[in-house]
Amino acid sequence: MVSDWDAGVVRASTGEGPAPRLTRTAAGEFVIDLSKGASVTLAPEVGTSLPGVTPVPLPPTPLRRPPWPALKDDLATVERRRVLTAADRYLGESPVTITAFPVPAGRGAPEAGPHDFYSEGDYWWPDPANPGGPYVRRDGETNPDNFVAHRDAMRRLSVIVPALVAAYRITGDERYARQAAAHLRAWFVDERTRMNPNLLYGQAIKGVATGRGTGIIDTIHLVEVAQAAWVLERLGYLEEEVLAGTKDWFRRYLEWITTHQYGLDERKSSNNHAAAWALQVAAFARLVGDEAQLASMRRFFKETLVPEQMAADGSFPRELARTKPYGYSLFQLDVMAMVAEALSTPQDNLWTFMTSDGRGMRRALEFMYPFIKDRTTWPKPPDVMYHDAWPIRHPALFFGGRALHEPRYLALWQTLNPDPTIDEVIRNYPVQQPLLWVP
Repeated sequence: MVSDWDAGVVRASTGEGPAPRLTRTAAGEFVIDLSKGASVTLAPEVGTSLPGVTPVPLPPTPLRRPPWPALKDDLATVERRRVLTAADRYLGESPVTITAFPVPAGRGAPEAGPHDFYSEGDYWWPDPANPGGPYVRRDGETNPDNFVAHRDAMRRLSVIVPALVAAYRITGDERYARQAAAHLRAWFVDERTRMNPNLLYGQAIKGVATGRGTGIIDTIHLVEVAQAAWVLERLGYLEEEVLAGTKDWFRRYLEWITTHQYGLDERKSSNNHAAAWALQVAAFARLVGDEAQLASMRRFFKETLVPEQMAADGSFPRELARTKPYGYSLFQLDVMAMVAEALSTPQDNLWTFMTSDGRGMRRALEFMYPFIKDRTTWPKPPDVMYHDAWPIRHPALFFGGRALHEPRYLALWQTLNPDPTIDEVIRNYPVQQPLLWVP
């Protein structure tokens, strides 16, 4: 297939006359040189099928080819231009960790240091009846005055590193892997800039709490960072120091979220927070090879998440009860889908798991699919904020389509926006690079 060739020139034979030259650009386009200065440029999806033209590859440019299985042609073709455009931009982006953003005086816990992650509860506001007192909750309404610098830095990491590693998988160009490794070193290894492996001060509330278990959902944006490190390890790229340091950090953080009271609170939260906690445990355990935790999360999915959070029709009642029922239902669907994807094995396929009354991922996707396809058919009230920003290219559609053999989900996935720019949406979009998850 053309989509597997290295960038460079290949020969094409039409069977008669001079052979036109077919060139593949760095952006993935194909240019056919017809001689006498004429040429035709084809998009990648067109260039992979050229009637009457039989491509014959020249010897490839020497690259350190990864030992991991070759990418699926269709996904690589769909994602190539998007991934490389982003990754090329990120080659010039230096690592920036939370240590670059001190918490302003008067906010945060006095005992917190520069390596401690700090965030503030989204939906908490000054009390009009008591302006100097404890904040009060306004569900679904994000307070724009919150301290978000640490969150923003982590989300930046969660976008940059996966894109760079996806680009490395596509091209074998070590510039991408080298830049990804630099970010991993800064966040998880370098004593000067790394983050402490806990979330003691996540989603604090003025006058109420210096940190809460609820804050653990902020590190859902480390899920795909961990997966990117897992891929780099299998591609044989990471230096021993960076690999060992990164895995040690995630091992310590995994222990913290599964033993500290904040983590135990999240596990018992009975809504999207419990699912987000489980996804983190699964992703981090996969990176560090903790089989006991992986087995525990498979049981948690089957014994707790599905039977306690999913209704018989496939909906998630606790998300439907929120002031953003559409966005929260989509987020929960994606998180549950990624739990199933991260934990499924040939012997224990969570995608096809069903309770005795038929609840499972198949039913969850069947419930939401019509409303993703046409948002105007949503039967509940619109979200109080950002209702029109959804849907996006939801990973549940892609991975569910593959696992459940549903082409309609894959077709819809391809039509949706893969790169939203609204912060509220990005916050609820923790898996953006399917190339990192597909062998």
